[in-house]
Amino acid sequence: MKPEPKIKTNLEDFEFIKQLKSLIASSRHKAYTAINFAQVELNWFLGQKIVEQEQKGSHRAGYGKQIIQLASEELNEEYGRGFSVTNLKNFRKFYLLFNQDQKGQTVPDLSSLVKSQTLSDLLSWSHYERLIRVESREARNWYIKEASQNNWGFRTLDRNISTKYYERLLASQIKEPVEEEMKQKTKEAPLKSLEFIKNPTVLEFLDLPTNISYTEQNFEKALIDNLQKFLLELGKGYAFVERQQLVRTETSDFYIDLVFYNYILKCFVLVELKTNKITHQDIGQLDMYVRMYDDLKRNEGDNPTIGMLLCTETDKTIAKYSVLKENQQLFATKYLPYLPSEEELVAEIEREKINIKQQLEKDSNSR
Repeated sequence: MKPEPKIKTNLEDFEFIKQLKSLIASSRHKAYTAINFAQVELNWFLGQKIVEQEQKGSHRAGYGKQIIQLASEELNEEYGRGFSVTNLKNFRKFYLLFNQDQKGQTVPDLSSLVKSQTLSDLLSWSHYERLIRVESREARNWYIKEASQNNWGFRTLDRNISTKYYERLLASQIKEPVEEEMKQKTKEAPLKSLEFIKNPTVLEFLDLPTNISYTEQNFEKALIDNLQKFLLELGKGYAFVERQQLVRTETSDFYIDLVFYNYILKCFVLVELKTNKITHQDIGQLDMYVRMYDDLKRNEGDNPTIGMLLCTETDKTIAKYSVLKENQQLFATKYLPYLPSEEELVAEIEREKINIKQQLEKDSNSR
């Protein structure tokens, strides 16, 4: 069957289609801006309420820390992610840094700050989350103005703050080379259609899943599926927690392939799969995840978190455990009896690789 011939377009039709595309792009940009500002506004008001509550209980030692912990637990239970203790502290700091207009008058709402150009409604919460870590008020105000006027994305803002762009411009008698270098090194791809919705902070704000498994290759996804099933079938105390779990620090977002809790060992078990050759960076990343999990997720009474790193190549699979050096003795005497051995992990991955390869060949032959 011959394909339908492509419709010929004249100049008038081309302009008509161009107008339609412009309307769609403009509408989506409005949606992006509206969601961003709604999130910024919510976080400002949450920060305001936290500060006001702390002031009511200022006579009680440690009241601020206690109320933030309580709020985090209740909000996460009711609304899901996005209200960790770290995030609530950031909301509090955001309000404390931005609760007065340019004239120094305390304002009742965020719109007053926007009207006075203290804040910009063109910037996202990710921008402000980075800006509140800028110590200098002058630098912070300058970055807000430049970021909104020049449509800086988060990466551009982050790089400029990290490289002291404001300070370097002030110190330079000839500013053009500094500005040109910044523009060259912060070129950003245009925002793809609805790409902003994948921003973890936006997903959390809209109460949408932050699982990003849609970016995984079929091969890697199939291996993780099998690993999840394999560990649960060991019968050694494993309880499944989450796949592609988002762990947020003050500066970055990380996704851990598989997270389990072992109720016999009383510890979290993190599993990372790499479909490439093992590198020092992979080992360092897992060690970082173990530290982060101990800092952010480990509860009182839990044993130290451990991690499993699996790297698979076409002809070889490698399994490694990750545990902080000070926990080596605990690992050897207590953990090992309840963990699959490296040999078991390698054998299971190799079996699954063969199964996947056979399935792919079967699918290919049936076409």
